Amino acid sequence: MSFWYVYVLRSERDNKFYIGNTNNLKRRVSEHQKGKNTSTSKRLPVELVYFEGHLSKEDAIRREKYFKSAKGKTTLRQMLRESLKNDY
Repeated sequence: MSFWYVYVLRSERDNKFYIGNTNNLKRRVSEHQKGKNTSTSKRLPVELVYFEGHLSKEDAIRREKYFKSAKGKTTLRQMLRESLKNDY
C-alpha cells in the first residue's frame, strides 16, 4: 500500500506556507530544502510543519486545494496554533 501526502512547509524567511502533495514525502521535502523547487527556492530555509497521508492521489489533491483556499489556510493556522505561536 502506498500513500499520497499533503504537506505544508513554512518559510523561515517570510513565515508563509507552501502546500503541495507527493507520493514520496522525504524526497520532496529534501528537494525543497535544496532549492530544487522554483516556488520555494527564494524563500529558503523551509521547514515541514504538517503532513497527512491519503490512500488516493485524488483525495490528496482535493485536500491540497482546500488548504490553499482562504478557509483552508485559516483551518491550518488553527490546527497549528501552538506550533506557530511564536511566528505570528
